[in-house]
Amino acid sequence: MVAAIRYRAVLPSVGEGLSSRHQVAKFDEYLIRQAMSAPMIKSNRPTAFLGMLFVLFLLFSWTMQARADVVLAEGQVSASITTELAFFRDDNGSQALADMLSRPATDWKQNGSQTFSHGYSNAHWWLRFDVSNPQKTPAHLLLELSYPVLDDIEVWILAPDGTLESHYRLGDKQPFSARLVQHRFFLIPLELAGDARRTVMLRLHSTSSMQAPLTLWKERAYYEQDQHVLLAEGLFFGGIGLLVIYSFFVFIALRERMYFYYVVFVLSLLAFLGALKGFAFQFAWPQATEWNDRVLMVSLSAMLLSGGLFTYRFLGLNAQSGRLQRIASFLIMLLTVFVVLSLFMGYGTLIQLLVVFGAVSCLFMLIVGAWRWHQGDHAARFYTLAWGFMLLGGVILALNKFQLLPQNFFTENAMQIGVAIEVFLLSIAIVDRINENRRLQISAHKEILAGERRTREAQFNALVAEREANELLEQRVSERTEELRGANQKLEELSISDQLTGLRNRRYLDRLLIKESHRCHRYQHSLAVLMLDIDHFKRFNDSFGHDVGDECLRHVAAVLTKEMRTPIDHVARYGGEEFCVVMPETDLEGARIVAERIRKAIEDMDFKVDGRRVPVTASIGVVAMVPLEMDYGRELLKIADNRLYEAKAAGRNCVIAASTKPHEFDV
Repeated sequence: MVAAIRYRAVLPSVGEGLSSRHQVAKFDEYLIRQAMSAPMIKSNRPTAFLGMLFVLFLLFSWTMQARADVVLAEGQVSASITTELAFFRDDNGSQALADMLSRPATDWKQNGSQTFSHGYSNAHWWLRFDVSNPQKTPAHLLLELSYPVLDDIEVWILAPDGTLESHYRLGDKQPFSARLVQHRFFLIPLELAGDARRTVMLRLHSTSSMQAPLTLWKERAYYEQDQHVLLAEGLFFGGIGLLVIYSFFVFIALRERMYFYYVVFVLSLLAFLGALKGFAFQFAWPQATEWNDRVLMVSLSAMLLSGGLFTYRFLGLNAQSGRLQRIASFLIMLLTVFVVLSLFMGYGTLIQLLVVFGAVSCLFMLIVGAWRWHQGDHAARFYTLAWGFMLLGGVILALNKFQLLPQNFFTENAMQIGVAIEVFLLSIAIVDRINENRRLQISAHKEILAGERRTREAQFNALVAEREANELLEQRVSERTEELRGANQKLEELSISDQLTGLRNRRYLDRLLIKESHRCHRYQHSLAVLMLDIDHFKRFNDSFGHDVGDECLRHVAAVLTKEMRTPIDHVARYGGEEFCVVMPETDLEGARIVAERIRKAIEDMDFKVDGRRVPVTASIGVVAMVPLEMDYGRELLKIADNRLYEAKAAGRNCVIAASTKPHEFDV
């Protein structure tokens, strides 16, 4: 409390003109200097000891606020912003910039990974890092956020004194023309004078996967390397586009549906990659923000459906019988449903289903291709190699993102290289398949007739087996659920109980104070908190041993439990020889009466050691008031603790229930 009052009185003079974070740091330095220079009073050793602890706490909190800057050294053109990144998760999106600037450093988490990725989340994510220019000359920098499907991005650039220099609003929910730099990625210019330092804060929110690949670039170097990337991307999309045109004309000439499915598959693949990399939004539909948000789902579901239909016909699964053909038909039916849902369903839920289902479908197609190759299907080898290259490209890209492979042109573009090889091999496989189908058309017709008969039998057997399996599964699930429910109840009870005394523990007390503080603040009812400490307990342990001390704690816990007269009053072990009593709907006089009754009961407690009665007393601090805020339980606990120390100072074995003082609300 004294620290808070001194903070308010001294802070303007020691931190004038600085941001709140720098003001706290300056004030910590001031308090440390004051504490180190103040003479220690020999007659007040506990006060000096507490003062030293307070100084150590400030040193610790000051150290926690320090963080490394992002710096581009001389000769360095880019730097990945990973370990220097601090983040905060805002679940309901209620935090504003002012709230985050005033939030203590301990609330921020340091990014412990080489990437910032938190999957699909509806939360708002705050990111923070510092950028420094150690050179004497001005630096023209670009902050690159290379994930173009983020919905909403807010950027604040703050000067060292905490003043706001720039504020930008980005994201694929806004027209492309609203971007600071007309680029497929989100680019934020940073102009730093010599020896300058800036703090960058971002707030991200998206229905897509929450990723933030942040890189700091020198402006000229970024545009130079981007030319090479654009050349490679142009060759990729141009080459695939030529194959699409060629395949479309072949479809017109031969009227073979397999070619149509192939054309739709490649077009959907191009649309998906173009949207994922930001090219489609930049060049195809820069104003259609709603369509740009939905095109990923539509193109991915269309790609999976057309790829499944192509696989179904290319590998001759329509001529197969048994479970494989049934699984393929079922997958195609589900993919059709996904295509329809992609036109109406929300992005966040459907895209996760599509990603999981797409991975399963691609793996299934690869397995089927290998199986057909093993059976002697000549064209299936091209098909299997094609899907294998695409999946291999995806695996290499994933290993690169997890820092298991070096970052270079090949690993960064492995997915597109695999897709290019896949499209080329599939084109060869289609031509080979057409020739083979002409030779095997007659024998395939006979196999279809026999396969239909086997399919009916397999379907019937599968239905019977599935029904029996479902019945057995339901029975086992019910039994297991009941066991888990009982185990969870036991674990919950153990997690909130003190093993020594049988009372509730500190964890339960914290949750109870939050709940009761919210309720009493809402209805303007009084909430009483009692802090109880056994007098001279350390001397008691030293004299009789810790086993006797534990027995004494159990006796005191039994007395407290007995003195609780209403179900809404709760008693918990706060720690060591301290106990806490929470009494909702109780004013200060009522709380004092209960505290006095407890004190008297402990004093009259018949506690014996080796047949001889040993007196036990306790000091009790009491506070009762209507909580000033929704989350005021911790403040009441601090005030009750102050009353407890006053009771100890007054000679122990007494109750202090004085009214609260105004400055105590500033703790």
